[in-house]
Parts: sequence; C-alpha cells; structure tokens
Amino acid sequence: MEVAEAIDTFSLRGIAVPAFGPTVLYGTAIGAILPVVALTARDLGATVALAAAIVTLTGIGSLLTNVPATLVTTRFGEKWALVGAAAWCAAAMVLAASVPVLWVFAVAVFMVGMAGAVFGLARQSYVTEAVPLHYRARALSTLGGSNRIGVFIGPFAAAGVMSFAGTPGAYWVGAVAALGAGLLSLTVPDLSVRGPGHGNWASRSEELEEAVDAVAAPTIRSILRSHSHVFGTVGIGVLLIAAVRATRQAVIPLWAQHLGIDPAQTALIYGISAGIDMLIFYPAGRVMDLRGRRAVAVPCMLLMAAGLGLLPLTSSPLQLLLAALLIGFGNGIGSGIVMTLGADFSPQPGRPQFLGLWRLLSDIGILSGPGLLSLVTALISLSAGIAATAVMGLAGAAVLWRYVPKGRRTGP
Repeated sequence: MEVAEAIDTFSLRGIAVPAFGPTVLYGTAIGAILPVVALTARDLGATVALAAAIVTLTGIGSLLTNVPATLVTTRFGEKWALVGAAAWCAAAMVLAASVPVLWVFAVAVFMVGMAGAVFGLARQSYVTEAVPLHYRARALSTLGGSNRIGVFIGPFAAAGVMSFAGTPGAYWVGAVAALGAGLLSLTVPDLSVRGPGHGNWASRSEELEEAVDAVAAPTIRSILRSHSHVFGTVGIGVLLIAAVRATRQAVIPLWAQHLGIDPAQTALIYGISAGIDMLIFYPAGRVMDLRGRRAVAVPCMLLMAAGLGLLPLTSSPLQLLLAALLIGFGNGIGSGIVMTLGADFSPQPGRPQFLGLWRLLSDIGILSGPGLLSLVTALISLSAGIAATAVMGLAGAAVLWRYVPKGRRTGP
C-alpha cells in the first residue's frame, strides 16, 4: 500500500532541481566549447589532422574512464561523484583558457572527457535509484533532454562572451557552468535504501544495513560474466544507436557542403533539426513508460535510418532540411533510451559497475560510427558513407526488435 501511494504521489517536479539542474548546467559547459575546440587547436599551431585528433580526445577520455568511473561512484556515492566530476571539468576549462600551449590544451580536452564519464554515470545511477520504475523512462528521457537543452544553450552563451573576450571566453563560460553544476550537485540528497518500486527516501534500518554489508560487492568482471548475454544482445543495439547518433552530427554539414550550401544556411538547418530533437524528449519517455521500451527504440532507429538513407538523394536546402528533420525527430523520440535500457537491465547491487560497462559500449559506438563514415567515404564516396550509416540504423532496429522485451516493464 505504501509503495502504491509513493508512486501515486511521486512527481518529477519534486526532484527537478537536484536531478536535472546540474545536467542542464553541465550540458551548457560542454556546449560552450564544442564549436571552438578544433579552432583553438588550430590557433595553437595544430595541423587540420591534429586538430581533428584533439577533438576526439573527449571521446577517448570518456571511453578510458568509464570503468574507473564505477569505482569512484561506488566509493563516494552519486552525489560526491557529481561534485568531483564537475570540479574536474571546471579545472580543465580553466587550464584550456589560461595556458595557451597545444599539449596542455590537449590534456585539458582529455580531462573534459574523463569528467564526462564520471558525471554521466553518476547522474544516470542517481536518477535510476531516485525514481520509481513507473516513471523511469520519463525521468531518464528528461535527463537526456536536460543535457540537450544545456548543449543547445552553451554555444549562444559562449558567443556572447567571446564577442569581447575572444576564443578563451568559451572556456570561461564552460568553467563557470561546470562550477555551477558542481555547486548545485551539493543539493542532491544522499541515496538511501528503498523498497521495490519506491521513489521516496526511506530510513535505513540496522538489520537491512547488516544484510547489505553481508553481500559481497560485485566486481566489473563478475558483472560482465553474469550479464554477458545482455551485453552481447541489447548491448550491441545500444552500440549501434550510439554509432548512428554520433555519425548524424557530421553527415548533415558534410552533405550540405557537398551541395554547395553556405555555412549560414547549414547552421540554420542543423539548428532546426536539433530543436525538433530537443523538444520531444518528455513525450518519448511517456511512451516508453506506458507502451514499453521497444515501442520507441525500434522507431527511433528506423526513422534515423530513413532520414540518412534519403540524405544522399537531396539536392536543395529544402530537401536537406526535410531529411534533417526526419533524422532529428527519430533521434528525439529516442531521448533517454540508452540510459533507460541500461537502468532496466542493471542489477542492484552492482548497478554502477553495470552502467559503467553500458557506457563503455555506447562510447565505442560513438567512436566507431564516424570512423566507419570516414573509411567508406575515403574508399568510395560520401554518399556511400552515409548509406553505410543508414544500414547501421537498420541493423540496430533489427537487434532491438529481437532482444528488447515487448510491452511495459513491470520489474526492477
């Protein structure tokens, strides 16, 4: 009865500030520097190839830190992991802004990736624990949407400061936003043990505490072994989602350049697509909660695959915009799907370890998707590279259809 009442009275608004506020600010920090990382590297003397390599250091830093992030989160808890990650990110931003040396800048970019791995894991683990199962997808899609809102705001905030402070102004904006995320994370309540499906804080009894302590803490190796089937099935689908999402960010401006569309029009097309993506995260989460994860995961991949498949057939700004809108809508309805699937399959105890491995799969996809695009484009053509990405989307839809359970989730 108490559990049912807790679910009935739970509201996302009640945890909005501690759960989603730091994510908006952290997304703003990352969004502020995304457009200028390559430019900064070039200004510091990097070649075009080296500048591109430095941009990838955020992904590499995240990839290499996903597993250590589980140790940090398990040792210090989600709250202090969030605070520490935000502080580390702010330090990296200050380093990038104040020390104009190429190798130091490269280290700072790598540090941003490290911080992102810890912050991302801790916020996902926190929301998963703090929210009842009935609201899980809505909460995690809102978490993903909060990050997108921040990333959308960041470039505009950076542009305002850069108008009088130059390129370093973007990193100062990032430092202030990251510091704000850390300070706001201090308001996050410490998680305590709760009953099944319960979303409110419950006191920890001595008896339960002893029972929890008696259970051996899971290791990365034991989680990988006990959940190998999940990682080898749904995990592959998640990898493909991440690969297609990462590649879509590159193909729209590349194809626009191929068509001879000017940068201003390209930015407008990309921005409208991103706006559609950003606006529909909550309805997507509601559908996942009410109709099941597969009802969103499969259409998400099919729509992105369709948009990518149509992209090489476009020959005008309007046609490109329509294809970009389809891609943006497909990505938008999948807001939070990777985190939600990770939360659904993660065990407790062992959730941080599982989610660390889950994020590792996602990061592998983020790096491999653009890599495949580059390889196929170099060997054949850009249109063939985009088509290969569309095929990845279809493959992802097939994997998710086969292995994501149908219908609404009813257990932890």
